[in-house]
Amino acid sequence: MISEIPNFKGLNILVVGDVMLDYYWSGETRRISPEAPVPIVKVSKKEGRAGGAGNVALNIASLAANVTLLGIVGNDKEANELQELLEKKSVQCNFLTSNNSPTACKLRIVAQHQQLIRLDFEESLVDFNYAKLLEHYQAALKNADVVIFSDYDKGVLAHIPKLLKLAKTQGVKSFVDPKGTDFSRYSGATLITPNRSEFQAIVGECHDNDEIISRGQALLEQHNIDALLVTLSEHGMALIKKSEAYFLPTHAREVFDVTGAGDTVIASMALGIASGLGLQHAMHLANMAAGIVVGKFGTSTVSNQELNRALHGDKENISGVVSEAELESVLMFAQKSGEKVVMTNGCFDILHAGHVAYLEQARLLGDRLVVAINSDESVRQLKGDSRPINKIEDRMTIIAALGCVDWVIPFYEETPERIYNKFLPDVLVKGGDYKPEEVVGGEAVIAAGGKVQILDFVDGKSTTRTIERIKNQ
Repeated sequence: MISEIPNFKGLNILVVGDVMLDYYWSGETRRISPEAPVPIVKVSKKEGRAGGAGNVALNIASLAANVTLLGIVGNDKEANELQELLEKKSVQCNFLTSNNSPTACKLRIVAQHQQLIRLDFEESLVDFNYAKLLEHYQAALKNADVVIFSDYDKGVLAHIPKLLKLAKTQGVKSFVDPKGTDFSRYSGATLITPNRSEFQAIVGECHDNDEIISRGQALLEQHNIDALLVTLSEHGMALIKKSEAYFLPTHAREVFDVTGAGDTVIASMALGIASGLGLQHAMHLANMAAGIVVGKFGTSTVSNQELNRALHGDKENISGVVSEAELESVLMFAQKSGEKVVMTNGCFDILHAGHVAYLEQARLLGDRLVVAINSDESVRQLKGDSRPINKIEDRMTIIAALGCVDWVIPFYEETPERIYNKFLPDVLVKGGDYKPEEVVGGEAVIAAGGKVQILDFVDGKSTTRTIERIKNQ
């Protein structure tokens, strides 16, 4: 089992394969057509998503790695739409155009989150310039840490033996999501990832795990493939190597839709290996990722945040008033998940609208907001012996109840400099007319790559004025 989700930033992944555009037309159905015994769907939403090799690339981009996608599209508006969807998510598209074959599309009609029918619009690839594809592939392979082949049997990978041989010659590990019944095409691959039905179409029906292992190992020997990961639906997955095998139960809490789950599995396996994990640890990563994505509808991706939550369990549920040790733990979790942490401090003696507006503005600067609150003694040092009006426990409880605040901690020094130096938030927020370089703790935050943000206080709102009004009344 892995103890931490690897950092995938800086990895360069090449994806080659069949790209397609998935349309989802969704609405409600409340009656049956008088023309035929079929439901009538009143379409209220139309959505396009990247499918096939495009979904593999999106899974990689969502985990913050660099990804180049090499595929073939038609000379049509669907190709432009697909490329726009991918590039918005930081996928570098390297598309070749076929003038005689359209971009492959699938249209799913959905009602009440259930798929009623799927319509496929595709033709076999013609006018296919393989020499040009090979040229682009060789250029992209030079910068790749690993290469993924996403085979949906649409024709792009008709010459995959040559592509695999080139990857092996250059020492680039290769991962294949296979199709069809001829696995000899994948000779030399580092790993192939068939699902159970694809696997049994090759080796015959397997009645138990021993048969899966023995037939899987025979398949590896026969076709000179290093390893095999068989996804077993609700039964998890099996990793088979020539001399050993491992089984994992499913990590899914609830299976909603398995569409695109294989894309997530191969993307996370390849990223795990590229980041330095062994095959068994990469399988744990892929199993977690698959468990997340089958709980979503349609072709979907998984994020670093979701993987960290799956790995660390309830850590992300810690909120409100925390100790410094607890804050250290949850901040490490949040920042490894790619979340931006904002931190501010104050006495917050009598909560008023100015406080709330200030904290809501601070929260908008990131994903998490930490508020450090002066102890009673430090408030007295700043405000005099008549303050605070409310004790530290009460002040922390009130601030923690605000929806914009994630965590609250006390500090006992006159200034919060030690707190900021220790936790080094991504954004340190201060209210007033300070300059960033004047803010206590700001120097350490900036040196660590963070920034200091100055926010204006709301005019006419302060605890001192509130106290004066109470006395006057």
